[in-house]
Amino acid sequence: MGSRAMLAYWETPVGDNAEGKWNWWYLLLLFQFVPALWVPFYNSIEPSLFGFPFFYWFQMALILVSSAITAFVYLVTESVRS
Repeated sequence: MGSRAMLAYWETPVGDNAEGKWNWWYLLLLFQFVPALWVPFYNSIEPSLFGFPFFYWFQMALILVSSAITAFVYLVTESVRS
């Protein structure tokens, strides 16, 4: 494969709008990883919720919050593209 063919192979179309490749809303996706990767922040037993230690229910809450953030960013960026 030539270099031009490889370049065309690896390019992914984002749409007709060249400005739609990057959006500031994508930075919200980074913020959801900070608490998940900072384990000493939530490495404790108290406060417990329904008998679950903080370590476990905080991670479950992060899953819900991360899903909501991802859905929000998707919906906002799709409406900007359309």
